[in-house]
Amino acid sequence: MARPKRSKSIRISKSHDRRALDLPRNAEVVAVEIDDPFAREPGEKIVALRSVRNDPLGRLHAHKQLDEAQYRSGRAFQNDWERAERGPQAIDPSRDHVDGAQGRELVTEGQRQAMVRLNRAERELGADGAAIVHDILVHGLTMEQVGHKRGLSSQRWNDYFARRFKECLDRLAVLYGMSNERISRANGHPLQSRHRADPPC
Repeated sequence: MARPKRSKSIRISKSHDRRALDLPRNAEVVAVEIDDPFAREPGEKIVALRSVRNDPLGRLHAHKQLDEAQYRSGRAFQNDWERAERGPQAIDPSRDHVDGAQGRELVTEGQRQAMVRLNRAERELGADGAAIVHDILVHGLTMEQVGHKRGLSSQRWNDYFARRFKECLDRLAVLYGMSNERISRANGHPLQSRHRADPPC
């Protein structure tokens, strides 16, 4: 008498969760959706963890305090700054000349365009706005640190710098073409934001 055949159990393989579970004690991360580097089909996404510990722009975006245009314009400014910083380095005449040393670097067209956009952004933002944007996007300072740097430490000042920073990002979004609002000028000066708040007393 023949034995009945057993049906083999089929194991369904689980998709791999590539998020790190053993994070450092002081880590600040947010879940973001990115393109799957191991995807079999184009356009597949996975959820990954992004560190926002030293990234005020990413932290504000993760907490829904910035919209997508403000976030992307901030990243575009950072990208231009990094590209312009990789430009020609100053020649130090005190150093001895060494055969085989690198020659003078030339400015590429991409670096020149980045510098043009940065100069235009500085004109559009004004001295105060450009300083705030530089402190947050380049140096990674928080609103509290921006206030402390100026000798202003209160919650009202923190709120003022946060509002001012968002206004500057709105101007950058127009400058980088991520907003359909037009840059208008009156008497040759950049138009101040319609929502500009006076600093707290």
